[in-house]
Order: sequence, then structure tokens, then C-alpha cells
Amino acid sequence: MKFLDLLRMSSSNLWKRKVRTILTVLGVVIGVASIVVMISLGLGLSRSLMEQYESYGSLTEITVYEPYSYDGNDKDVKRLDDELVAMIKSIEHVEDVYPVMQMSAIARYGAYQNYLMLRAMPTEAIANLGIEVGEGSLPSAADDELKFFYGYQVIQDFSNAKTGAGYWQTGVLPDIDMMNDPIFIIFDTDAYWQSQMPSGGEEQPVKPPKKYLIEACGVQQAPPEGEYAMYGWYTFCDIDKLIPELKKVFKNKVIPGQPSTKTGKPYKEIFYNQLLVQVDELDNVTAIQTQITEMGYEANSNAEWIESNQKTMGYVQAVLGGIGAVSLFVAAIGITNTMMMSIYERTKEIGVMKVLGCDLRNIRSLFLMEAGFIGFIGGIIGLILSYSISMVINKVSAGAENMMMPASSSISYIPLWLAGLSLVFAVMVGMVAGFFPALRAMKLSPLAAIRTE
Repeated sequence: MKFLDLLRMSSSNLWKRKVRTILTVLGVVIGVASIVVMISLGLGLSRSLMEQYESYGSLTEITVYEPYSYDGNDKDVKRLDDELVAMIKSIEHVEDVYPVMQMSAIARYGAYQNYLMLRAMPTEAIANLGIEVGEGSLPSAADDELKFFYGYQVIQDFSNAKTGAGYWQTGVLPDIDMMNDPIFIIFDTDAYWQSQMPSGGEEQPVKPPKKYLIEACGVQQAPPEGEYAMYGWYTFCDIDKLIPELKKVFKNKVIPGQPSTKTGKPYKEIFYNQLLVQVDELDNVTAIQTQITEMGYEANSNAEWIESNQKTMGYVQAVLGGIGAVSLFVAAIGITNTMMMSIYERTKEIGVMKVLGCDLRNIRSLFLMEAGFIGFIGGIIGLILSYSISMVINKVSAGAENMMMPASSSISYIPLWLAGLSLVFAVMVGMVAGFFPALRAMKLSPLAAIRTE
């Protein structure tokens, strides 16, 4: 018997008993929808966590710090310098290493002043932060001089130098255009405060340090009300332009944040506060982090948290999938019952087929196809139901997030591989459930089957 003949016979036999077939298919629909929706909730939660980690920083980034000196002895402290940058960059799977300098500076505009948190990095590293630009642009290597990029929250910390009143006291932002107003920067903060509050033993106050007019290249875009954006408090600039400027400002003096020799003199080289190590793949982060730690430096990344949470989410998905599988198991019992009843009702038909010389394998294939059809139809309808339920869940959760918190990714996520796998699984469950009834049909005696009323 040809395959197409078996296909036609199996499909027509199913619809001879519509009510029973529909009820059996309904069981498969509920089972498939249960498994898909349950697993989609686990996948959605896992994806949401990954997106949250990405918002905190790159998943393949390692931050390197100087080792902490517990005895206060800086003599043998391992510094972060250009030599270390080159050494780490030579490690396999490391794509790039970005040095970071952090220091404080004072910004002045008229009566207003602010204590800036300067974060100097290579321009490529700043671009990789994913900062949304509101005005202007991010610092560029093509800029002729040092320029600052202000976070959207920097303006909130400007206050009146005499009264101390600012945004946090009045609730009103200072009348400052961060892009266009001339904002003067004081790098020598120690000298500035000493000039403001001279010691009692001195006859004359300390000479105020020089102020530098630093142009703004851009300002970060403020997020919608009620939401938060990373790096809002920072002022970014190109490290390759800041270092020469600092050397001019301080000349033979120690730059703030830099170590000094025993005699209080500055070192010739510049040391960094952090190194940002970019790794090619997430799977290699832990190994490289361990290698850097063994070199004697402090290193951390999101990889440890991610691996831990991925294991936890794997257990959650397994539990959710198991709960849904119970429904499909019940549906499999229903398919077995339907096929057994079909065999009892079609005993004479089976006997006639055997007497006419029909191959036993064709008889088995006929009943397996009928069971597979039930699984296939139930799987298709179950997938449609799953996508519908997923849409409802995401709409309800999005509405709740809009009222209570910033919107995040979908709480239910059904990828294509899950849809395809669930459909194949439904067909396989149907065929496995119909296997034993098919064997019974093969073993029926032809003469006894024909005599059956």
C-alpha cells in the first residue's frame, strides 16, 4: 500500500468519529499549550535578566583594579599602567583593553559651582557604553582639544557657591545651558578649597588655582520621567587629551588620584584607576578573569552572576516544563484510549485487510499515522493557543509595568525553536501513544476478526 493511500485512509478514519477525535485532540492542545507557555515564561524571565545585566554593562567585559593593600604599604602595589595594558591585550580571546582615569574637578558658572566626577576613557570605550546623546555628540578622537560630555544629572548638582541653594534644596534646576554656556573647570581642587578657607596662621590666603574653559561636546539624553539611565552623574572625556592637559596644569606636582614617591614627587608614568578588558565571547570571560587574578590584580565581571542565574533559570524552566508535561502525558493516555477503542470498533476491517494480503507493517503504519495526526493537529492548535496566551500575558504585564515601574522585555517569549520542537514532540507523543494499539492490530487473528460482529 502506498504512503499516500495510508495517509488518506488514516485521515478519513479519524473524522468518521468526530466527537471522539475532537476530544482527544483537545487533550493534546491543552498539553502542548501548557508546556509551551510554561517554558516561554522561563525563557522570558531569563532573557529579561540578561537584558538587565546588559544595561549595567557589557556581558563580556572584565573590570581590573589595583590589588588592595591591607597593611597600607604602597611599595609593592601592582599598578595599572601601559605595560599591563599591553600584557593583558596579548592574552588569547582578549579583543581590547581600555584604561580608565577617574578624578574630581570643580565646575564654575557665575555663582554656581559643581563637584564633577570626571571619567576619562578612550573614545572607543565611551562609544561602547551605549549612552544616548541628547545634544551634541560623544567625545571624538578627531577633536582638536579636550571636550567634556555631561551626564543628564550633572546639572542637578550645581548650587549657589554662597548660599548653597541648588536643585536639591529648591527643586528648580539652575539656569545653565550645559552645551553653550561658558563653564570653567578647576582641576586643582585642593588649591581651590585652600584658597577659599586659608589656615589661620597665614597672613594671606592661598592663591586661587587657574580656571580652564573646557568646551562641552555633548549632553546625555534624559530618560522619560520615572526611568533611570546609566552614567547620568558622570562627566566623560577623552583620556588621550586629558592626560597632556593635566601634565600642563600640575607640571611637577602630583596629579590628584595619582600615587607619589616617598619624597612626595610624582611618578613619570601615569597610572590608571581601572582597566576595562573586552573579551570575544561570554564563555571565555571566567577563564580570563581567573588569569588576571592570578597575576595579582583584582578583577570582576558579570560572568559569575550570569552563570549562577543561568543555572537557576535552567532549573526553573525544567520545573515549568515538567508541570506542562503532565498535561501532555494525560493527553497521551487519551490518544492510547482512542486508538484502542478504534481497534475494537474496526476489528472486522482489520481482518478483511489481512485476508486480502495487506502487509502487517501497513496496518501498523495506518494506526501510527492516525495517532500522529492527532498529535500534529493538537500541536498546531496548541501553538496558536500558546501564542495567544503569551500575547495576553505580555499585554497584562506591560500594563502593570507602565503603572508601577519602567517597561522591560516580554515576560513570555516563544522562540521559533520552541515552536518547532513542541510540534515535533506532539507528533512523537501521539505516535508513541499509538504504538501499542498498532501492535495489537497487527496481532489480531484474521479469521477471528472477520467473525467479529
